[in-house]
Amino acid sequence: MSTAPVVVLVGPMGVGKSTVGQLLAERLGVGYRDTDDDIVAEQGRTIAEIFVDEGEPAFRAIEKEAVRRALGEHDGVLALGGGAILDEGTRASLAGLRVVYLSMDVEEAVRRTGLNAARPLLAVNPRKQWRELMDARRHLYEGIATAVVATDGRTPEEVTQVALDALELKDA
Repeated sequence: MSTAPVVVLVGPMGVGKSTVGQLLAERLGVGYRDTDDDIVAEQGRTIAEIFVDEGEPAFRAIEKEAVRRALGEHDGVLALGGGAILDEGTRASLAGLRVVYLSMDVEEAVRRTGLNAARPLLAVNPRKQWRELMDARRHLYEGIATAVVATDGRTPEEVTQVALDALELKDA
């Protein structure tokens, strides 16, 4: 018997997928899982270390498998890494699922993450690189999303409620 997550969260790094995901899971009375956490646990090192040691293509292959496995095993709220939607197979696997794209603008990203060096794709010119990443990814996020929830200026609790309302899901 295959299972599927009740909600999948996508969006850029630092948007709050983990925080909102945990709140959503709590409100819905289901479990929470994050594919980035799965990768770190399985690989025994941080995502930044994987990027540095093996490069982005190797990381994306690891990520693709982690997402595939989580989509088949987890029936709660699932958060995907910011770049997971770059894979066409992953996007196809999300078809028919409740996918919430958590969005934010660059100033909010700067405020939340400080666009720090722990983000391997943003190491050189963080604002410029973040804008370029979003220019490349925004249409992919929007293309798979059941609902788009702007997080700018909202608390995690407010974002959670907007997501529940958008998906017409009720608290457990």
